[in-house]
Amino acid sequence: MEPRTLDHVAFWVTDRVPIVAFCERHLGMHVISNELNFTLVGSDARRGKLTFFDADGPRDRGPLEHVGLRVSNLAAARAALPKDAADVFEIGEGIHVTLVEAETDVEYDLDHVALRSASPEETARDYRRYGFNEAGPARVEVGGAFVEVHAGDPGRNERPLLNHIAVLVDSADEVVADAAELQIEVESVVDAANTYAAFLWGPDRVRIEYVEHKPTFSLT
Repeated sequence: MEPRTLDHVAFWVTDRVPIVAFCERHLGMHVISNELNFTLVGSDARRGKLTFFDADGPRDRGPLEHVGLRVSNLAAARAALPKDAADVFEIGEGIHVTLVEAETDVEYDLDHVALRSASPEETARDYRRYGFNEAGPARVEVGGAFVEVHAGDPGRNERPLLNHIAVLVDSADEVVADAAELQIEVESVVDAANTYAAFLWGPDRVRIEYVEHKPTFSLT
């Protein structure tokens, strides 16, 4: 497994409309794709994005702590937020976001996903089996973005708020073959209009999507 970058983070929500509106108004994003059961938003279709899928609520936060978005000017980005926004703020239905100032080619690109685990270092080591690179005792990296594992109770994850974490790969079929060798469970393989993807069950039953962009990929 050789993921190239963190492609998107997807959530289950009961009403995506106000969450999408928040992303458009305060996070420099636009609607990239609006489908019957989900909306994809981002500042660039080929960089870090957020996806909101329809689901019955309420949802369990499970191991999800927050998502970090990368900006080149933190003060300017925070000026676009609601005045009462904390350092880690909610965009709706328990989805928490923080802004990280760092060098970036694209504003509001994905910087990291923070997860909770009873054994952070062990969980981070487990992510290395899935093609992520070591970036510290409880941190792994893919394409310059990170999965951070924080100490905490992952709670119930029966009706998860986090749908999946997605990484971009050259070949989803190769991921399926690698998963078989590593005895990692493949949850599903999805052949869509612009993408072909393999979904694997990751640590703490977090779904990881390995998504391949087809030559027809034309989102804007």
